[in-house]
Amino acid sequence: MTAPAQAPFHLMTKPVGSACNLDCTYCFYLEKEALYRDAGSLRMTPQVLEAYIRDTLAAQPGDEVPFAWQGGEPTLLGLEFFESVVALQAIYAKGKRITNALQTNGVLLDDRWGEFLRRHHFLVGISIDGPRPLHDAYRVDKGQRPTFDRVIQGIEVLKRHHVEFNTLTTVHRRNSRQAREVYRFLRGLGSGFIQFIPIVERLAAPDQPGGLRLASPPSTDPADPLDSEVTPWSVRPVDYGNFLIEVFEEWIKTDVGRVFVQHFDSALASWVGAPAGVCVFSPECGRALAVEHNGDVYSCDHYVYPRYKLGNLMQQDLATMVDSPEQAAFGRAKSASLPRACLECPVRFACHGECPKHRFLRTPDGEPGLNYLCAGYKRFFSHIDSPLRTMAALLQSGRAPAEIMSLPRQHWIRSPLRFRS
Repeated sequence: MTAPAQAPFHLMTKPVGSACNLDCTYCFYLEKEALYRDAGSLRMTPQVLEAYIRDTLAAQPGDEVPFAWQGGEPTLLGLEFFESVVALQAIYAKGKRITNALQTNGVLLDDRWGEFLRRHHFLVGISIDGPRPLHDAYRVDKGQRPTFDRVIQGIEVLKRHHVEFNTLTTVHRRNSRQAREVYRFLRGLGSGFIQFIPIVERLAAPDQPGGLRLASPPSTDPADPLDSEVTPWSVRPVDYGNFLIEVFEEWIKTDVGRVFVQHFDSALASWVGAPAGVCVFSPECGRALAVEHNGDVYSCDHYVYPRYKLGNLMQQDLATMVDSPEQAAFGRAKSASLPRACLECPVRFACHGECPKHRFLRTPDGEPGLNYLCAGYKRFFSHIDSPLRTMAALLQSGRAPAEIMSLPRQHWIRSPLRFRS
């Protein structure tokens, strides 16, 4: 039996690997099938599932254990698989509180799914990119047919069965200049918690090992060449910053305390000196790992490449992999590899260089490691400084941050944005 890890961790579970019923143009995970083309079915076996649930519950040091099921498309496994999940969790819980989150494209959801998800209190994340034209621009099925109507039907299933859901929206080349339309649409769906994920992908060199078409994350070795050629669907940096600003301006007027946007929650935490709560904006990473369908454990779901494989939970102790020197070094590298321009940046306290996967540009001084989205984040974090100072002051005086909606803008706290440690 595995011993508890040194600190809590998060596992992004891929029980069906990269298998999916959609063929989204920008999906970085579909190509991972190339890593397992000789492995047979991309489906977590009963033996791996039991070992995964047993060891995860034993390895988590806290009393609450989150399980996150993603893909590919996890609903391809059918209800029977998830009935096995909750049965095994009941066997191995030993008094621990369990939560389940399911990230899905929603197209297979029906009333049987709705009843199950409600009965077992699953939190469901629905992937949707905005109104029909923006969603269907890249989110198509294997026959290249649009999927918007089927996703909306899936959301209606969740509403009908009172299943708690949130939305995950990728920000890409097509929807990044229609921020208000996207936000109002998501709010109109009834999404009370909204996540925005920027699409940033580089094309691999022709000799990329393993048959992968997308480039692996950049090395921290300054001698390695940097390739900044991004895919045609990748969001432009300034467009991404403007997107977040436009959504923020819409949100700050009427929706504070009613609609929760992950970027804004994380930013407010940084302004009050608390942990960001999101790995990309934390000083270090390394406690959010990925588990493939066969039990392979990787440092992060954005780093599912052979050199970031820590082992397999059928052969190695899970907590030992989570706390391994390799994983600790992976996490520390995020802060250790920041270029001078980032170390001296006035918004570093909120950004921390964002995800290392995106650090493939050079600074004006020629130093490697600048985040592709840097210009956008600088614009966004500088723009929200005054309202967030005001919301932080409200919080610190025991008042609700939502009170900012009743304050005239001239009463917001204004101060030069300067470096904070």
